[in-house]
Amino acid sequence: MALLGAEYLQRNAEHVNALNVFPVPDGDTGTNMNLTMTSGIRELRSKPSAQVGKAAEALSKGLLMGARGNSGVILSQLFRGFSKSLSGVEEAGVLQLANALQHGVDMAYKAVVKPVEGTILTVAREAAKHAVQYARRTNDVADLMREVHAKAYEALQRTPDMLPVLKQVGVVDSGGQGLVFIYEGFVHSLTVAAGSGEQEAYTLPSEAAPPEEVAVPGSVPSLRKLEPSSAQARLSTDAIEFLYDMEFFINRKLVGNRAALFDESAYKRALEKDGDSILVITDDDIIKVHVHSRKPGDVLNLSLPYGELTDIHILNMREQHRELLEQEQETAGYTTASLASAELLAGQVPDAAVAPGQVYERAPYGIIAVALGEGIADIFLENDVDTVLSGGQTMNPSTEDFVKAIEALSAEHIYLLPNNGNIILAAEQAAELSERSVTVIPTRTIPQGLAAVLAFKEDESTERNADWMKNAAEQVVSGQVTKAVRDTTIEGVAIREGEYIGIKEKTIVVSNADVLGACQSLLASMLEEGGDLVTVLTGEDADPSVTAALCEWIAEQYPELETEVQEGGQPLYPYLFAVE
Repeated sequence: MALLGAEYLQRNAEHVNALNVFPVPDGDTGTNMNLTMTSGIRELRSKPSAQVGKAAEALSKGLLMGARGNSGVILSQLFRGFSKSLSGVEEAGVLQLANALQHGVDMAYKAVVKPVEGTILTVAREAAKHAVQYARRTNDVADLMREVHAKAYEALQRTPDMLPVLKQVGVVDSGGQGLVFIYEGFVHSLTVAAGSGEQEAYTLPSEAAPPEEVAVPGSVPSLRKLEPSSAQARLSTDAIEFLYDMEFFINRKLVGNRAALFDESAYKRALEKDGDSILVITDDDIIKVHVHSRKPGDVLNLSLPYGELTDIHILNMREQHRELLEQEQETAGYTTASLASAELLAGQVPDAAVAPGQVYERAPYGIIAVALGEGIADIFLENDVDTVLSGGQTMNPSTEDFVKAIEALSAEHIYLLPNNGNIILAAEQAAELSERSVTVIPTRTIPQGLAAVLAFKEDESTERNADWMKNAAEQVVSGQVTKAVRDTTIEGVAIREGEYIGIKEKTIVVSNADVLGACQSLLASMLEEGGDLVTVLTGEDADPSVTAALCEWIAEQYPELETEVQEGGQPLYPYLFAVE
C-alpha cells in the first residue's frame, strides 16, 4: 500500500509543484513530499515485515529522518501518529486503520505551531474524521480507503474557499493534493490486492536519478572554501583522540522481555567516559546511536543488554585522515568534506589564527546556516558561520541533514538559521531530535539570516544572543526577483509567463518584462518606509550592465542611501535585496 502511494506521488510530483501559489520556477511542494516519501520507502524496504505495526514503524522512521520542507515534515508527522496507533498490530482492520489516520492528524496538528486551514492539514483531518465515522458501516478496508480518498479529494476542492490566495490564483492546496495522490495509490493497491493480488513494481526516484545532494558535513560536498593543506596540514593524525566513528541501532523488540531497562541519561554518561560526538535517538523500541570512541568493543558490550545490535558501522577516522592528507597534496580549492575532514575528526572547527596545539576541544557556540550559491555561502562563512548546508527553495535540507550537521559540529550551543520559511519546520524537528543544545532562529530569507549572524555577539549569553538575532532578522525588509512560470493574477498584479516578478517578503508587488524595471519597482516598494542601507545580492543569471544601471538609479533616486553589492551566485533569482 505504501509503495503504490509513494509511486502515485512520484508520478505526479511535478503536478503538485505546479500548484505552488507563487508562479516561481522553484515551487517545490511535490519535490519535498516525494523525497520525504522516498526516504520512508527506503527504510521500509530495508526492514520488511508482514506485520502492519512494524511496517508502519519503519515507514514512519524513514519519513521522520528524510522530511524536507513544511509539507514533508507534516507528512512525516501524519504517518508518525499513524504508526504509533498501529504499534504491535499484526493486521489492521477498518476500525484500527481509521483510528490510525485520526492519530496521525492529531500528531500533525500538534507539530505545527499555528495550523492553517485550507492546507494538507485540513485535507487529512476531514478524511480521517470521515474514516472514523464510516468505519462503523463497513468491514472492507478497500471500501474504507476509497471513502477516505473521496473525502480527501472533496476537502481538497474546498481549500480555495478557506485560503483566499488559493482562490485568487485558481489552484487547490499543493500539499493537500500530494496527500490525495498518496491516498489514491493506497486505494489502487488495496483494489489490486483484492483482485489479482499483483502490484506494479515501484522504483525509488533515487534509483533512477539520484537527486542533488545537500551539503551536510560528514557525507556530501561542503561549500567551505579551503586553501590547500589549510586545516588538514595543521592537524596531526594522532591528534584524533576518539578514532572510531560508530553508528548502529539497538532493536529492543528483537530480544523481547530479556532487554534491560533503558536509562538514556545513564547510557549517555557511560558513552561520555571514553567518547564524544554522542547522539542517541530513541523512537519506541528502536534506539539510534552514534559515538566517536577509543574502545568500540566497550561501546558494543555496553549496548548489548538493551537489545539486538543492527546496521553496525565502524570507521577508523585516523585511516580516513591519512587518505585525506594524501588527497590534499593533489588537490586545492573547494574540497569535499566528509567525516574525515580535519574539523569534524578533531571535534572542532579550527581557526586560521590559532596555532595547531591551541585548538580547543569544544567551542562555546556554533552556527549552521542554509544557503544556495557559493557567493552567499562564502559571506556566511566569513561572518562566523561554521557550517553551510546547501539548500533553499529548490532543494530543502531534510531533518536528517540538520541532525547530521548538528552532530558533526563540536560546540556547546548551536544556532540554526534555516533562511527559508519552508525549511523552518525541518530545522525545529531536528532540534527536537538532537540531544545537543540547539536554538532555531526562524529566519525566512537570506537577508534575514545575514542580519541575524551580524547581530551575534560571542561574549553574550545564549538567550540574549537568540533575542538579538531574532530582532535583527525582523528589522530587515527582504525582496527577490525571479521569472514567472505561468500566467496568473495575484492581489491585483497581472503576471505573464516569462516576466520578472518582484516579491517583497511574501507579497508579489510587480511583474515586468524588463528585469531592471522589476528591480526598480520592487526597491521603491521596499523603501516606502525609508532605510539606511540596501544590499544587492547578484545571482548567477544577473547581468553586470543591469546591476550597474540599477546602482546608478538607486544613487539618483535615493542619494542618502548606502548601497552594497555582493556576488551571491544563487540560481533562479538574479537579484536578492535587503533594506535595513
